[in-house]
Amino acid sequence: MKRALWEQSAILADDSGPGSVEHAVCVPLLGVQRSVGALYLSSSKPDGPFGEDHIHFLNSAAGIAAVTLENLLALESLQAENRRLREELVPHESIVGDGKSMRHLMGLVKKVAPGDSTVLIRGESGTGKELVARAIHAASTRAEKPFIAINCAAIPDTLLESELFGHEKGSFTGAVAQKKGRLEVAEDGTVLLDEIGELAPTMQAKLLRVLQQREFERVGGTRPLKLHARILAATNKELEAAIKNGEFRQDLFYRLNVVSVAVPALRKRREDIPLLAIYFATQYAQKCNRPFKGITSEARALLMNYDWPGNVRELENAIEHAIVLGASDEIRPEDLPEVLMEQQGAKPATGTKYHAAISDLKKRLIRDALAEAGGSYTDAAKLLGVHPNYLHRLIRNLDMKAELRDQEDE
Repeated sequence: MKRALWEQSAILADDSGPGSVEHAVCVPLLGVQRSVGALYLSSSKPDGPFGEDHIHFLNSAAGIAAVTLENLLALESLQAENRRLREELVPHESIVGDGKSMRHLMGLVKKVAPGDSTVLIRGESGTGKELVARAIHAASTRAEKPFIAINCAAIPDTLLESELFGHEKGSFTGAVAQKKGRLEVAEDGTVLLDEIGELAPTMQAKLLRVLQQREFERVGGTRPLKLHARILAATNKELEAAIKNGEFRQDLFYRLNVVSVAVPALRKRREDIPLLAIYFATQYAQKCNRPFKGITSEARALLMNYDWPGNVRELENAIEHAIVLGASDEIRPEDLPEVLMEQQGAKPATGTKYHAAISDLKKRLIRDALAEAGGSYTDAAKLLGVHPNYLHRLIRNLDMKAELRDQEDE
C-alpha cells in the first residue's frame, strides 16, 4: 500500500510459497486535492495473477471512491473544527517512521517510559530528539503532568540557574519578586534538558547535586525543595570525547546515562523518507491552502539519494520550500532546494540558470499582480489564484520584501 501511494500507480504482487499462491493488486485512491487511501485486492486461487481488466476495474472504482471519501473527510474536518483549535493550543507532534530502526527505537521508548530512570537521548542535530522525549513522557504515568523542555545552549549561563531552580525576591539585581524555576513548575511531570553537553562547568556541578540529592534551592534561598520531576537529557555531542577533553564531568555523565536512547540519522533510515515527505507535504499543503497530489518520480529520486546532513529537520524544510514555491499540485525536482540536485551531479551552470529563470518568472508575476491590484496583497492573491498567506510566504522566500517596500515608498 505504501508503495502504491508513493508511486501513485497500481502495484501488482505475486507471492508464491510452499503449498500456497497469493496474488495481490493495490490501487491508490487519488482525490481532487490529495491521496486518501488505497484499494487492496488479494486472491489465493492458483488460476493466475491479476490482469489488466482487474486493474482497469479497480482504477474505475478507486476514482469514484476517492472523491466520495475526500468529501466525507472534508465534512468530518469541518465538524471537528473546535477539537482541532483546542489541540493547537497544546503543540502535538508525532514520530513518523515504520522502518526497522524506528520500530526498534519506539520499542525502546515503550520499555523505558513507565519507569522513573533518567534517560540520555543521543543523536545528530535535527533527528527529533525532543520528539522522542515527548514520546517517553506521553507513554509514561506522568503523561497528564507538565512536559517542560529547556535548551541549555539557548539560555545564557548567568540566567540558566534562575531558569532551572528559580530565585527568591531580592536575591540579585532585578529579582523584584519570587520566581519558581522550571524544575519546580514541572511538579510530577517531565523535564527535558536539551543540549546538555553545552552546560558550563559550574552548572554541571549544581545539576549533579540535584540528581544525587533529588532536591534543589532557589537562587538566594535557604529552604531545600524536593525534585519530583523525571529528568531526561538530550545531546548531539560525543560526551565521552568531551569528558576526555575536560569539558564534561564524568560523574554527571554516569548520572544522566542511566538509560541511553540513540536516535538514528535520516541517512541510516532512508526507508522512512517517503512517509516523512508525504507527511510534511500534506501538513504544509493544508497550512498554505494548496492542493497536493503527490511527488513526481524524479523528485522522489532526489529525496531518496540525498544524504540529509540536517536530518529530518532539513527534510521538513525542503518539503516546505517545495510546497511554498511549487507551481503545481505535485512536488517536482525544480521545487526542491538546489543542494539536492547538486549532490546528484547535476550541472551547476544549467541548474542555476534554470532555477534563476523560474524565480524571475515568479517575481515578475507577483510584480504584475500587485501593480494591477494597486498594491493590495489580498487582491493580488485573487488575481494569482492563491491564498493571501501563501503570497506573503512566497514573497518572503523569494526575498522580495525590500524591493516591494521600495516600490510602495515611490
